[in-house]
Amino acid sequence: MDPQYPAHWEADVVLSDGGTAHVRPIRPDDAGMLRSFYSRLSAESIYFRYFGPRPRLTDKDVVWFTNVDYDNRVALIATIGTEMVAVVRYDRVQPRDHAEVAFLVEDAHQGRGVASVLMEHLRAAARERGIKTFIADVLPGNHRMMGLFRQAGYTAQSQFEDGVVRMTLDLSSTETALEVRLAREHRAEARSIARLLTPESVAVIGASREPGGIGQTVLRNLLAADFTGPVYPVHRHVRAVAGVRAYRNVSAIDGEVDLAVLAVPAEGVLELVEECARKGVKGLVVVSSGFGETGPEGRARQEELVHIARGYGMRVVGPNCLGIANTDPAVRLNATLAATLPGRGRVGFFSQSGALGTALLQRVAQRGMGISTFVSAGNRADVSGNDLLQYWEEDPATDVILLYLESIGNPRKFTRLARRISRSKPIVVVKSRGVPGGHRAPVLALPDTALSSLFAQAGVIRVDDLVQLFDVAELLAHQPLPAGPRVGVVGNSDALTLLAEEACAGAGLEPRPPVNLGAQAGAGEFAEALRSVLPEVDAAVAIYMPPIPGDCREVAEALLEAARESGKPVLATFQGQLGMPPELRVPGGPGDESPQRGSIPSYPAPEEAVRALAHVVRYAHWRRQPPGTVPYVEGIDTAAARRIVDAELAGEGADGEEREIDATALLACHGIEVWPAHVAADADEAVVTAERIGWPVVVKSADPEDARRAGTVRIGLAEPAGVRQAYADLAALLGPDTPLAVQRMAPQPSVPTVVGVTQDRYFGAVVTFGLGEVTARLLGDQAYRLAPLTAEDAAGLVRSVRAAPLLFGEYGYQAVAVEALEELLVRVGLLADALPEVARMDLDQVLVSATGVAVLGARAVLRPVTALRPDVGPRRLS
Repeated sequence: MDPQYPAHWEADVVLSDGGTAHVRPIRPDDAGMLRSFYSRLSAESIYFRYFGPRPRLTDKDVVWFTNVDYDNRVALIATIGTEMVAVVRYDRVQPRDHAEVAFLVEDAHQGRGVASVLMEHLRAAARERGIKTFIADVLPGNHRMMGLFRQAGYTAQSQFEDGVVRMTLDLSSTETALEVRLAREHRAEARSIARLLTPESVAVIGASREPGGIGQTVLRNLLAADFTGPVYPVHRHVRAVAGVRAYRNVSAIDGEVDLAVLAVPAEGVLELVEECARKGVKGLVVVSSGFGETGPEGRARQEELVHIARGYGMRVVGPNCLGIANTDPAVRLNATLAATLPGRGRVGFFSQSGALGTALLQRVAQRGMGISTFVSAGNRADVSGNDLLQYWEEDPATDVILLYLESIGNPRKFTRLARRISRSKPIVVVKSRGVPGGHRAPVLALPDTALSSLFAQAGVIRVDDLVQLFDVAELLAHQPLPAGPRVGVVGNSDALTLLAEEACAGAGLEPRPPVNLGAQAGAGEFAEALRSVLPEVDAAVAIYMPPIPGDCREVAEALLEAARESGKPVLATFQGQLGMPPELRVPGGPGDESPQRGSIPSYPAPEEAVRALAHVVRYAHWRRQPPGTVPYVEGIDTAAARRIVDAELAGEGADGEEREIDATALLACHGIEVWPAHVAADADEAVVTAERIGWPVVVKSADPEDARRAGTVRIGLAEPAGVRQAYADLAALLGPDTPLAVQRMAPQPSVPTVVGVTQDRYFGAVVTFGLGEVTARLLGDQAYRLAPLTAEDAAGLVRSVRAAPLLFGEYGYQAVAVEALEELLVRVGLLADALPEVARMDLDQVLVSATGVAVLGARAVLRPVTALRPDVGPRRLS
């Protein structure tokens, strides 16, 4: 690593066709690579770059192009394998915040999005160096380059003079530029996964004749699934495996190889990855163990595996994974260790655990629930759940997304993607609370309750276990979303219908009085009851548990017909069966045996059915809410707040570490007033202060920590004697060395609340909210949202805490100005998002009355930002 440029200027990137490349600054030792690159360029590419013929580079040219100062002159190159495929550079000109920019992309790689991703990285580097404008001179015939500049999303101007088009690009961030970057990221990552899941040929490396061997198992599963393309076993010492001709190595295969499954000891994987690269393999599935899960040596091997694969344009699933599958009849891919693969369905399934994956697929198959595609990521060294989200968003064969997560590689990106995708496709997640050692994953500073809050903000359905994962998935995959929380219960068991009613009430649903049809009820009674109940509710639970099991097809047909007519979700406890009983399935199309839309899922007990329904009702409610935008609020001066932060971090005593400050001035820049607390040296000074600021007043400890203790505040003091007595009482309670302060009395009655900010290294800025009562603090009754907040986020944050009813006039409390509280939360969110140096901030307490909010105290901890905020900046593979 050259010490002259920042480490984050290097990155692995995904190109528009799904392949990968490595981006980094050019170095003096790249001279040979530059000459080789230049020799492969067409005369047209050279002409467009240099406005004339230039058949070769002189020694002087090479030295000039490869020796830059990473400030006034910067050049970034894209490499694939050992070859340079593109270069982009800028040279600073006058005025000094301007620079001339130029690109050169090898002809064979034009049209792959190399130039656009290099442009993003060069712009980011230029902004760091104080450059605000790019200037490019382009020949009129160079339509590709002019299109690149115009589509970059930044403000662009052009003028024609002396046969050249001069284009000027303002590098300031714009919403359009962000949208362009995210759209390109989405398309590229979706295509990179599509290349893995829709291969036209597969090689299994390490497929031996040994019964039960990993390689042979994958090979036999591929053949049993009737994969539609050629399958190539690779083994050095055998001529055939499972009756299929084997090859000594990948290079000996006489056809192209799209996907390679590696099932060899970990020590031999890196050599095979390089061999696959030379063969032109597009993707790898590494089922081998012995990598990050084994310790430092294995982690180093895992990092080298990813480095080599990405450098040669390949994505990697694994290592230490179960494999991947695609049930599309045009593909029929089972490149996994699981012999049991569910049929065709509308559910995409991602599991990080390889060992658990086999059991999960068996459970899916046992329930009669089909899948579209399946990926087990294992150690998640490269391909992650975020990549699969991008793919499934575009996949017309996937309606529901299931994720079993042990870690989240880029949490901020995950929530951004989920918030968008959940608007059209539900995402159901089981998130374990531990992180396996082999994962390239952050250790989150936020508590697990915060993670649940952030999932809810993004519309993600988080469930507690795998049983609930599939329970919810079945309902989402086969029934419409409910329009509200009203639930009808129809059954032939009085005990079970009552259990269902109680479960609905406990889950926050609105059950209607259950209809008990009696033990002997048949198809006609069920059909009539459902048709009478469904118009008055949003969903129905049907319970069919006959005392003597028998032919139930007529009852099933009645349930299916009533559900179809109503267009509302119906779920059942049908003879205690689990999953999709054949009687309750709507047949699929020709050659497709999986249950389709309209099938009714069955649960062993009505409580389980209701639990699944409650999750879906909450999701449907979230989906009906407008996505919202961050509102414009007056009275915000971000520049002034920035000056305060910079001055504090550079001021006397600053050592580059955390620094705690009074946040009054910082909040004032965002239109938030902190009521001053005036420290009084004695009771007489306290009385003078009270007379100056106006009665009534409070006397309290000036130590913010004491504000969290009961009995440290005396309120409602309206005359001097009361102030003197309060001062004497607190001095005796807290000790003579504890400073006491006098503060204006907030309107009463008021509800005490606490608002905070936490800068999580991986999620970014998070706003917290809870009530300030001692009981609420002890119970950890706190809610979380990512900043900045929309108006809907702020409203949801207030209502997410369990004690929220106290703000709305329940339990004898007076209703308070919730709208003023929500505006305060929006302002705090804008501050947190704009100033990542605010590592922590507490507004404690915030009293909310019927007339508004009063912030009684605020402290902030500042910390220099030493790394880019996650999910900000040019595209890169994390």
